[in-house]
Amino acid sequence: MKKQSFVIIILVIIAALSSFKIKRDSLEDVFIKINQDVLYRGRSYETLGEATSTIGHRLTGSTNGKKAEEYAYKLFKEYGFVDVKYMPFEVESWARDTVSLAIVPKGSDNFRDVEVVALAHSPVSSHLQGPIVDCGDGVESDFEKVKAEVKGKIALFNINIQSPENKGKKNLHRSEKTALAIKYGASGVIIANAVDGGVLLTGTASVTGELIPIPAVCISVESGKAIRKWIKEEPNLLAVIDMRNFSRPIRARNVIATLPGSSKKYKKEKIVIGGHLDSWDLATGAMDNGIGSFTVLDIARVFQSLNLRPKRTIEFVMFMGEEQGLLGSKAMVKKYKEEGKIDQVQLMVNLDMVNNAKGFNAMGRPELRKFFDEIGKKIKDVDSTFSNVNPNSAGLHSDHQPFMIEGVPVCSPSGSFPVKAYNCYHANCDRFDLIDKKQINNNVRFTAMMLYALAEAEALPVKKMNDQETKEFLIKQNLKNELIIGKDWRWEQ
Repeated sequence: MKKQSFVIIILVIIAALSSFKIKRDSLEDVFIKINQDVLYRGRSYETLGEATSTIGHRLTGSTNGKKAEEYAYKLFKEYGFVDVKYMPFEVESWARDTVSLAIVPKGSDNFRDVEVVALAHSPVSSHLQGPIVDCGDGVESDFEKVKAEVKGKIALFNINIQSPENKGKKNLHRSEKTALAIKYGASGVIIANAVDGGVLLTGTASVTGELIPIPAVCISVESGKAIRKWIKEEPNLLAVIDMRNFSRPIRARNVIATLPGSSKKYKKEKIVIGGHLDSWDLATGAMDNGIGSFTVLDIARVFQSLNLRPKRTIEFVMFMGEEQGLLGSKAMVKKYKEEGKIDQVQLMVNLDMVNNAKGFNAMGRPELRKFFDEIGKKIKDVDSTFSNVNPNSAGLHSDHQPFMIEGVPVCSPSGSFPVKAYNCYHANCDRFDLIDKKQINNNVRFTAMMLYALAEAEALPVKKMNDQETKEFLIKQNLKNELIIGKDWRWEQ
């Protein structure tokens, strides 16, 4: 009898300890710990500040780009990750040298210089002179209107949608507009920015990451208006574009830190969370995409600091080459496909220019949005300022794209930038003083909470799609035409 009583007591103690453990490790309690850690020990703001001041820009293929890769690697190691590795890939490196744009009446020496920047993947050398054709907003219907005129001439168009007749139409990426200009036979491209104040924007003009055959430049919104006025006043107006750039094959490296899953059942299931570490060279890329990549770095720190070991494996990734054509993420997806590991990636979380996260974009997957709504309520219980507004709109042109077109579910935190900061996108004003410490900490704590909930869930709310399902999904999301223009549609047209 005594022996039986002893056994019963032991079982009661074990049950009590088990229930205590469940309570201790509940989502709510983990969220509280994450919240406290970030508020009192967060390092995203500080490490981004250090990187922008000591490294500067992080252009892929440059000395600075290499320094940024090494900085991220060392941070992962400092945070306690054992499995940290570089994933090298070959890219065609592009860097600007000199560029000028002059507007001159035909047969006259009375020229007007226009401030300009070269768009990436423009030719290594170009001297072009030719008439300017106004191609409106640069969507296909605009090119159709001037197709008889634009061949062999320089196409001028807006980076955004401005014309009333294009209202409601989906805007295209600058590279897609340039691809259309090439398709319609233009000899060069001038893109007018949309931001007041003489702001010049850079970025790639190539849909593939390879050099394009014609020069492409960006001017300010004010210069765009002035040139259109001059065209009306001087019908024989010519543009003269001179540029020199550098291009050569180089090796760049994604940086990956792996946190192994704690469950035998789920360990082979991976969640990839990443942001592109590279930036353009006109400034220090604090917003695009220091704020996203250094958020990911600090989320990794939080998981190690709190010894969080969810069921699924998490890969924290610093992508390089995003600005020059999603080169790092494409290389990662290609490698995983070759190794037969792409099916292990159950979800990709992308942080590109995410600021002051207040919700999560399910990117076209309603079942994932439902999960965000439910977990968001628990996050809101921890901090009532979390809005828990979760959009569900899929898009392209960031590192989630290569994963998405392989059927991997993708998502992203959603938030907002002050107008002043957003206007410095790809521009020479994208510097650290745009970053708000409280808002980048919101990125870290809320995204870390949602990431833990996803990695710990008994079953993920979304599944990887097969080839046919992926095709139908992309068509439904109205992405087929963009992918065709970008030479990324892998099905019959």
